[in-house]
Amino acid sequence: GLKFCKMILSNPKFAEHGETLAMKGLTLNCLGKKEEAYEFVRKGLRNDVKSHVCWHVYGLLQRSDKKYDEAIKCYRNALKLDKDNLQILRDLSLLQIQMRDLEGYRETRYQLLQLRPTQRASWIGYAIAYHLLKDYDMALKLLEEFRKTQQIPPNKIDYEYSELILYQNQVMREADLFQESLEHIETYEKQICDKLIVEEIKGEVLLKLGRLKEAGQVYKELIERNAENWYYYEGLEKALQPSTLEERLQIYEDVNKRHPRAVSPRRLPLNFVSGEKFRELMDKFLRVNFSKGCPPLFTTLKSLYYNPEKVKFSIYLVLVKSLYLISNRLSKQNGEKEPPTTLLWVRYFLAQHFDKLGQCSLALDYINAAIASTPTLIELFYLKAKIYKHVGNLKEAAKWMDEAQSLDTADRFINSKCAKYMLRANMVKDAEEMCSKFTREGTSAMENLNEMQCMWFQTECAAAYQRLGKYGDALKKCHEVERHFFEITDDQFDFHTYCMRKMTLRAYVDLLRLEDVLRKHTFYFKAARSAIEIYLKLHDNPLTNESKEQEVNSENLSAKELKKMLSKQRRAQKKAKLEEERKHAERERQQKNQKKKRDEEEEETSGPREELVPEKLERVENPLEEAIKFLIPLKNLIGDNIDTHLLAFEIYFRKGKVLHSFIFALQTFNPSGQPILSNCTCAYFNTVLNYHTVSKVLTQEMQKIFVNKNLESFNEEFLKHNATSIQHQLSGAKMMYFLDKSRQEKAIAIATRLDKNMRDKNTLTKVSEALLDGSFGSCHTQCEEYQATCHKLFPFTSAFMPATNEDDSSIASVNHTAINHDVLSNEI
Repeated sequence: GLKFCKMILSNPKFAEHGETLAMKGLTLNCLGKKEEAYEFVRKGLRNDVKSHVCWHVYGLLQRSDKKYDEAIKCYRNALKLDKDNLQILRDLSLLQIQMRDLEGYRETRYQLLQLRPTQRASWIGYAIAYHLLKDYDMALKLLEEFRKTQQIPPNKIDYEYSELILYQNQVMREADLFQESLEHIETYEKQICDKLIVEEIKGEVLLKLGRLKEAGQVYKELIERNAENWYYYEGLEKALQPSTLEERLQIYEDVNKRHPRAVSPRRLPLNFVSGEKFRELMDKFLRVNFSKGCPPLFTTLKSLYYNPEKVKFSIYLVLVKSLYLISNRLSKQNGEKEPPTTLLWVRYFLAQHFDKLGQCSLALDYINAAIASTPTLIELFYLKAKIYKHVGNLKEAAKWMDEAQSLDTADRFINSKCAKYMLRANMVKDAEEMCSKFTREGTSAMENLNEMQCMWFQTECAAAYQRLGKYGDALKKCHEVERHFFEITDDQFDFHTYCMRKMTLRAYVDLLRLEDVLRKHTFYFKAARSAIEIYLKLHDNPLTNESKEQEVNSENLSAKELKKMLSKQRRAQKKAKLEEERKHAERERQQKNQKKKRDEEEEETSGPREELVPEKLERVENPLEEAIKFLIPLKNLIGDNIDTHLLAFEIYFRKGKVLHSFIFALQTFNPSGQPILSNCTCAYFNTVLNYHTVSKVLTQEMQKIFVNKNLESFNEEFLKHNATSIQHQLSGAKMMYFLDKSRQEKAIAIATRLDKNMRDKNTLTKVSEALLDGSFGSCHTQCEEYQATCHKLFPFTSAFMPATNEDDSSIASVNHTAINHDVLSNEI
């Protein structure tokens, strides 16, 4: 390509030929030479600004750099000069659907349909545009007109035609045309490949139409096909409409007779029965599963624990404990003796049961007894680690999970779990080494996990670094996760043409809808929250240069002490360098050169990526602006999550944007809601009352919220209203001290109050943190007393353990911030 460009441009008559210069730039771009490419394309465009080729090439260049808005402008300019150019129209339509410019996409697809009415992509693309715009009637008309052109014999099954019919039916159901949908699916049933989806559609539509008898027959047939699908039982109940409990139970008994090995018809009745019937059914269910040796038994029953009445019955204790006591003599109903493993699974279940109730000592007794009897079963060590995690001893949890994975080093699941537990305990290096057993040889585990977009590892790693105070490393992980989401969004580009060509239209529409809410995912939320919290800390306490810190410290030292300090620092630096060299030298020599060249070439063709350097990330000029970048997707997609508004409040409050933070304070305020909301609201009003420009608005809104009360009396009422909640009492105590520093003792007494009526004891660590972080000023003695009291309540929780030596104290100091607030079990 470059050779032909040179031949043309070497001719003096065509030395400044615009289109050739533009094509030369496009060719250079394909070779990764970005700067030269832009230079030639811009030069070509200047020389021939009325050439659609130059504008098109400039758009392609912008598209390769992911500058889609700029590329769309270039394509539109090209179309002004050549309005019927098919290639430009196709490229424009791809960018419009990528950017969700649905109105523009519809217009472009209409032009393509006019120019190429014989191509099926023209019809399908135009129909999808109307579907996405929710103009279902027009979409159905276009799909029907296109379907008529498909000459498929009635007896022949064609996958692409089948997908077209199912997509057409999906549009009908979304338009609430249920009768038409039923007639349509029955008419073309023989030509649809996926027979299961046909039956599911029939069942759903018949229920919507009120034809319950027919719907019931459909769901019975579906249950015969798969007796474990809970959705089918739900549909069958809606169709049969049982009026009594006996009739409802009969539905499941009938299925159980036909499918005696199925779990669902025996498990689902436990959700709605109670009293003696519940005891009877639970007894049968437990006996069968204990005899069989079913490890996920507790997981199957766990949802019942959210019904306090069923837990109150102590059914599990009555039944399981009785089984445990007589397990050696336990006989089946036919008189046979139970297998010896029954006792093992009873102990395993009891350990999970008491762990769920928060009775960790009993849980550990049962799991230790199980391990003593069978020391080679991975599930037992896994559960022991889980119990320690729930009581807040993360180091011990990681230790036992490591023991579990050592029993089967080829199991990737237990390997990943072990790495996760290590990260929770801030053992980042150990976690990386654990993951390296399953990552590619020759590259570091961190790099390989990043390439694989292993986001559970990266979010946990970011949280661990954040707890350790390594903000640069934590931010690096957060930005890596953000890049993964950007790449996933960008990867949909290839599917716009592929899905229409292969007729996978239902999957394509699902993909587009998923991409629209992609950043709702919990991985993005975790990464964004960590990043915002770190940037807020960096704004409040900016990091200083190490050299400056040393200068400040050296001012108070004598010449001898200074010399010692500097020599120590030099020795430490040398040691650190040697360790790094040993670990990474061989890998870097063998693999990095070849692999990085390939990676760089790939990156250059898809746009250069700035390297994420921890030192630069933690020393940004404007942390709040960086925090806002992470906040915007949360505001757009996760506005119903209270944490989003709290993070927004914290950012705008620091930026001095009074009205912004005022809006978020009002959005989040709820007197009986999360306690931190009360803090935000009080802090906000206490601060912004000085702003006279919004005093009128504030006065009006304060009347609604505080109802003629001042902040102090409002806080007192808040404390009275939530007298049994530790979290609310802590929040109110913090605000009491914030409003009046002289009430420190009373505030601490409120925050540290512990009695039988207090609930949410899993938040005791928050109180401990508050006493340590200065929320109540200097209160070292009260903090020690409180931790001693909590240690009696939770003897296994490392956050409350007394520090015996330097190592223990360092662990304790880490854990008081490291511990997850949800690590403690529900209530003792």
